[in-house]
Amino acid sequence: MQLFDVYPIYDIELTCAQGVWLWDTQGQKYLDLYGGHAVISIGHTHPHYVKRLTSQLQKIGFYSNSVQISLQTELAQLLGELSKYPDYQLFLCNSGAEANENALKMASFHTQKSRVLFFERAFHGRTSATVAITDNPAIIAPLNAQHQVTKIAWNDTYQLATELQKGDVCAVIIEGIQGVGGIHPPSTGFLKTVASLCKKYQTVLILDEIQSGYGRTGKFFAHQWADIQPDIITIAKGMGNGFPVAGMLLAPQFEAKKGLLGTTFGGNHLACAAALAVLEVIQSENLIDNAYQTGEYLLSKLRNLPCKEVRGKGLMLGIEFEQPVEPIRQELLFKHHIFTGVSGKHTLRLLPPLTIQPYELDIFVNALFQVLNHNSQIS
Repeated sequence: MQLFDVYPIYDIELTCAQGVWLWDTQGQKYLDLYGGHAVISIGHTHPHYVKRLTSQLQKIGFYSNSVQISLQTELAQLLGELSKYPDYQLFLCNSGAEANENALKMASFHTQKSRVLFFERAFHGRTSATVAITDNPAIIAPLNAQHQVTKIAWNDTYQLATELQKGDVCAVIIEGIQGVGGIHPPSTGFLKTVASLCKKYQTVLILDEIQSGYGRTGKFFAHQWADIQPDIITIAKGMGNGFPVAGMLLAPQFEAKKGLLGTTFGGNHLACAAALAVLEVIQSENLIDNAYQTGEYLLSKLRNLPCKEVRGKGLMLGIEFEQPVEPIRQELLFKHHIFTGVSGKHTLRLLPPLTIQPYELDIFVNALFQVLNHNSQIS
């Protein structure tokens, strides 16, 4: 049997990691400025994280949600405290797409409506409903296209209000910062207007914080920079530091009914141990403050960069170039041994662990200037 070949893979196999560093089978060391799609929040193989999971595995690794799992309650309490949403309810699942899928379902149950509004460049997942509200026709199958969705132009509050006035919208979903779409933060004014319109028309506002949450921007959630409170918040990625765990935070008005939602693996003992370890490290090492401070430091270093634009906040940054960015990414990887991501054809995407320090960012900045200088000499 062969693997289903759907991933564009670099010819590198990683064998170990520590902090913000990775090593491959040849012993080559790499600086990780991507964290495996914003997943590694507290650094690779953090000692507290390893101890928490190892200790839990020695007791019990898994049982289903047919029994009480006190770790779930412990996680909900600490998450509520650190995120400043103590009165919200937590539903645990396994992935960001699953969290968004359940959020859409809850919005539809709550409003008894079915249409969803989403924004251009959005990415919300690859499951049935979430791929329908992802702005990428190439991954939308005929089955997905049957969902009732409408795409709204970015920053177009007039179009948003016009669609909401029709009265059939169950939810508006928006990312705290668009990740796959190119690192586009919504302005504070725009996000406030979106929240106000949803409240006016009694529509559920879903904040997709899967990539932008968990302290990455210098607040626990990116939308907190705009001082709004959505009805549902979806989380994943950095929540488990590599262990698959996700969830959604639901405002108090949502009623929980037995059998309404369900999951086999969501909220299992190991997943909760991983998620608790992440929150404990974020709290004890002040990683939210570090994300903001090091992000500001990096932005200051990139001010003189010959590029079109630098966007983002904290440690969620995008550097847009006029030219295609993949050659830059490859030279950073294969010559300077630095992992970065891309968004589209022109944007370099940076999502490093929240533990990264200024001297490690200096390595990247110096390498990037060398790459750009080398490319300009060639052209």
